Formats: sequence, C-alpha cells, structure tokens
Amino acid sequence: MGYLVISFSHKNIDIKQREKLAFSADEDKERFIRQLLDFSFTKELVLLSTCNRVEIIGKSSNIKQSSKNIIEKLAYYSGLDFDFLYDRADIYDGDAAVHHLFAVASALDSLVIGETQIVGQLKDAFRFSQSKNFCAEHMSRVMHYAFKCAAQVRTATSLGTGSVSVASTAVAKAKELIGDTNGVKALVIGAGAMSELAIKHLIAAGFSVTLTSRDIKKAQILADSFLSESTKSQEVRVEVEPYSNLEDLLESIPVMITATSAPYPIITQENAPVSSISRYWFDIAVPRDIDENISMFDLEIYAVDDLQEIVNANMTQRSAQAKEAYTIVGRSTLEFYDWLKNLDIEPVIKNLYLKGEQIIDKKLQNAIKKGYVPKEYEDNIKKLCQTIITEYLHLPSKQLKSISKNMECDLVTTTVQNMFTQTANNVESLKCEHISKSNN
Repeated sequence: MGYLVISFSHKNIDIKQREKLAFSADEDKERFIRQLLDFSFTKELVLLSTCNRVEIIGKSSNIKQSSKNIIEKLAYYSGLDFDFLYDRADIYDGDAAVHHLFAVASALDSLVIGETQIVGQLKDAFRFSQSKNFCAEHMSRVMHYAFKCAAQVRTATSLGTGSVSVASTAVAKAKELIGDTNGVKALVIGAGAMSELAIKHLIAAGFSVTLTSRDIKKAQILADSFLSESTKSQEVRVEVEPYSNLEDLLESIPVMITATSAPYPIITQENAPVSSISRYWFDIAVPRDIDENISMFDLEIYAVDDLQEIVNANMTQRSAQAKEAYTIVGRSTLEFYDWLKNLDIEPVIKNLYLKGEQIIDKKLQNAIKKGYVPKEYEDNIKKLCQTIITEYLHLPSKQLKSISKNMECDLVTTTVQNMFTQTANNVESLKCEHISKSNN
C-alpha cells in the first residue's frame, strides 16, 4: 500500500480544462469518490477541488492501475480525452506523493505562493471524506502531518502575510487599473468564502462595495457581518442589491469581482450590457462565471490565469521564503516516514517484552507449584526476572528503533515477528494519536 496523488493545476492544464474537471457540488464529489473506491486497488481517497487545482489523494495497492482508473473516471466526468489528461497529469507516489501533499497544504504549489485559503480547503476536503467514511487511518496520518507542516511553514516564514490570495491579487490589479479608489464602486457577485475575502480586500483598498447574489438572504447576512465589524471611527457598509438588478449593476459599476459556484457562465453575451464607462471584470470562479466570448469596447475581463503578472512579482518577492519553506516540507516528509516506521517497530518491541512476561509468569507458577520456590518469594523473584528481561532486551530494542530509519526495516521487522511467532499484533489496530487532532 502506497500513497498516491494525481494533480491537475495551473501548472499543467489551463482554465478551460480545469473548469471541466472542477467539482462544485458535494453530491458530485461523493458520487465520484464512490466510483473510484469501487476499484479494488484504491483504498482511501480525499478529493480537493479549488479554482486552481483538482487533487486526488489516496492509498493504493497498485499505483499504476489506480492511476489509470482515476484518470479514466476523470475523463468520463469531464468529457476530456483520456490521453490528454494522462499526458498532462502530475502523478506522485510514495514519498513524492507525501512531499507534494505537504507542499500543497503549505501553499507552495499555489498560483499565488503563500495564499492562505488552501489549507482550509484541504481540511474541508478531508473532513468531507471522513464524514462519508472514504478515508481511514492511513489518510488521517498523512493529513495530520500535512496540516502540521503547513503550520510550521506559516510560523517559520512570512509567506502567510500580505496580499496572498487570488481574491487579493484581483483587488490589487483593480486598484492598479483604477488608481484613486476613493468613492469608486465595486460589485461582488456571490456570497461564499471567496466573495467574503474579495469584499475584505476591496474595503481595505478604499472601494465602496455592492454585493449581489441569487441567495439574497445569504448576501444580507454577509453584508451585515461587515457592519458588525465596523469601528466607531470607521463604519463599513456593504450595500446589497437584488440579483434581478444584475444587468443595471454591471452597466454602472466600473469594477466587478465574481466568485459564484455556478456550474455554467452567469454572464453571457446576451445579458452583458454595454456601457459608457470603462469597466474591469474579474472572474475568480472555476468554472468561470463570465463567458469567454464576451467582447466589448472599454471592457477588460480577467480570469484566474490572467493574474499571472502579479503572481510572478509575488514569486520574486517570496522566493527566499519559499526556499526555506521547501526545506521544512522536505524535513517534514522524512519525519513522517520515520514516524510511520516507528509505528511498525513499537508493536514488535512491545511483543518482545510481553513474551518475556508470559514466560516469567509461566515458569514462576510452575516453580511454585512444584515447590522449587516458596510462595512468599514470588513477588521478589518476579521483579528480579523482569529486571533481567529488561536489561537483556534493552540493546535489541535500541537497535530495532535504529533500524526503523533504514531501508531494510520491513525485512527485519518481519523476521523478528516470525522468530517470536507474532500473529495477533497488527499495526492497523493501533490507535493513531493524531486522528482526533486532525479533525479540529
């Protein structure tokens, strides 16, 4: 059994294909994962789908066959050609899969290096799989270490500070295009997490924000949350407009950011109004909210991949911090595998001591029964025998723990188990102390 990650991101596939691969509804995710787990070689799965990536993270007893099956199912789901997907997929297994997962969690593989949303999105994906029993101990262990690694990266570097999300990058570009933002209106479409983040950055940049959504109640709740955060010195008010006014809003407001979870474009050539002002629209949704065929005078449209110029500047500024972060990721990967190997060794060592205890009890009771040892000496003799066993097994135990860090660990462990006829002990029965923590 080995870890497997199949990755499609901004690095290997463009937005047209990514939006076809995207999973926006939980029902689609659940149905897709169940199909994958019907395949005998694939055992545990987590599916991460964001505006920039689709990651399928799992355990497999046959990496090649599981990879082929996963990509076949992705091809059927997305309508994309199997060979096209197979040629472009980044497929990681073993320690490379773990290293990639840790890098993703630490926002080192993101379009915007250091963006703060990815670890939360990964936690949500993990919780979803847990709630549906799609993952168990193996996935819990690696996910716990991924979150631990991400926390270490945030603590040790400054990658998590500043303008480090797709939403903030869009706002930064809008501010660059507008110049003086004082009194300039910006429209946000959608009432989800990305819209909330966009509003925060728009307010910080000096824009006056208007919010609209098909779910007007959810939009009002989101707008009210900003009012409750206002201070006496500065009141922040987000205006909410009915979704039925969308065309009028698009015509009169110069800056628009859309981030809905709609599975199809909500702004098309048919409902996109012409205007007498210069307008800048930012589509940070995947699948895209704005039809790619829209073209109008004095209208500039930016999708996720069009923000690359700011992303490149972000990369330059953060390159030194990213190098340090990758060092942490590499070290965490090694620590994770050392920990897994120790989980294999500890039951073996424990079994050696238990076997010694059983022999002591058996021989001591026989000696008492036959009159070789007085009953009143039982406790003292037992303590003496335990001291002998402990001293005798001290060096072998130490050497076994040292061997756990070497490539021959599995062979030695199996040999020792066979020597002492260990059959009942199974590492899978051990409770992982970090599973409950990874749920928090």
